[in-house]
Amino acid sequence: MMGPKQEAQAALFYEFSLEDHVPQDHLLRSIDRFVDLSSIRAHLADFYSHTGRPSIDPELLIRMLLVGYCFGIRSERRLCEEVHLNLAYRWFCRLDLNDRVPDHSTFSKNRHGRFRESELLRHLFETTVARCIEEGLVSGQRMAVDASLIEADANKQFSASKEEWDAGRIDVEAAPRAVKEYLDTLDEAAFGAATPVEPKYTSFSDPASQWTAARKGPAFFAYSDNYLIDTDHGVILDVEATRSIRQAEVGSTRTMLDRVRAKFELHPERLIADTAYGSGPMLGWLVDRKIAPHIPVIDKTGRTDGTWSRADFEWDAENNQYICPEGEALKQFRRNYSDPNRGPTGKGVAKYQALKHICQACPSKPKCCPKADCRKITREEHEDARDVARAIAKTSQYKLSVKLRKKVEMLFAHLKRILGLGRLRLRGPCGANDEFVLAATAQNLRKLAKLFPAPQHPRKA
Repeated sequence: MMGPKQEAQAALFYEFSLEDHVPQDHLLRSIDRFVDLSSIRAHLADFYSHTGRPSIDPELLIRMLLVGYCFGIRSERRLCEEVHLNLAYRWFCRLDLNDRVPDHSTFSKNRHGRFRESELLRHLFETTVARCIEEGLVSGQRMAVDASLIEADANKQFSASKEEWDAGRIDVEAAPRAVKEYLDTLDEAAFGAATPVEPKYTSFSDPASQWTAARKGPAFFAYSDNYLIDTDHGVILDVEATRSIRQAEVGSTRTMLDRVRAKFELHPERLIADTAYGSGPMLGWLVDRKIAPHIPVIDKTGRTDGTWSRADFEWDAENNQYICPEGEALKQFRRNYSDPNRGPTGKGVAKYQALKHICQACPSKPKCCPKADCRKITREEHEDARDVARAIAKTSQYKLSVKLRKKVEMLFAHLKRILGLGRLRLRGPCGANDEFVLAATAQNLRKLAKLFPAPQHPRKA
């Protein structure tokens, strides 16, 4: 039998509880257990005036931002609408049915002001990492690092080549915020000073972004999102925004490792990364700090003409010489120098050479140096660290590290597909860093919620 037609009828009194209408298995219930905002009011105390009209609670703004990044709501205008309508979002933000949702412009005012000046978002991220460590998700023994390109909010049509871009004619006072941030970062290793090479195009709206075609497709403006993770459970230990070039990405690894050690006293036994991080200086930096580099070595000494390459020669560190496959020595110096300045310096490139008369009489000369009188080999400054990385690459632990390295790539896939951070909405180095830090915080909170879900309670009848 067809039931009666449903019609809305106004009631004089309502008995309603948000707590009863949020499902017990809702993701926000699990996330809420790990959100600790007790310290943010003290953290922001110096950035608020002691007089004037009371401001909106910063904890409310942070909770709303966490909702947006946890559920891929990128627009702050839409976020305000969703929090207004969604009961679970209201519950998480501690808003009752009659409470007003802040205007979207409040986020911009606070982000460009006290949030950025106090580094509140970084403080929030580090608080979440500390909770992950407290829950036993981080051992600090094995870490992995990688970078991913995130498209900037910039268009090629509003850009210029190096010849057309004249930074000296920029009116700093009238320039947009992203341009001012670009000028402020010209001396930073992550942005302006990362490389002397000028980009092909520079965006007028976001000049700090990098014009790149690293994906082997159409070029675009982008930033690099750099993650340092613990491979036990894929917890993000640190995050850094840089230009999308290898020098800046590698440099950010040193920054993140030093910061994690200073903040959480974590010093990894090994660092896992791809070939982009396998340069001599980077490997030398890791070896000096007693960190095993589980990284493929960037090696350009191989030969394509079938003759012996440097890898075919054995290095004799005790006697500072190479031994060729025929057993002959290639030395850097064949006599002792009384003046130490004329001997080996240990810096730059060292050259090792065999004796001419030995090479001329050697039966393997066609395989070694068919077009030269004698064989010469160069050895870079950080070749010892390269040898350490090559030796590690032959172990079974390295094969495990190759598999663990995929955990970073999985986090970037989750970042773009689930959280929707395939293109930035904020401009400038500070805007990119704010988005990356908030997204990494959301990913760690979702990780905690997944591994430690909220206990289920039967609903009241």
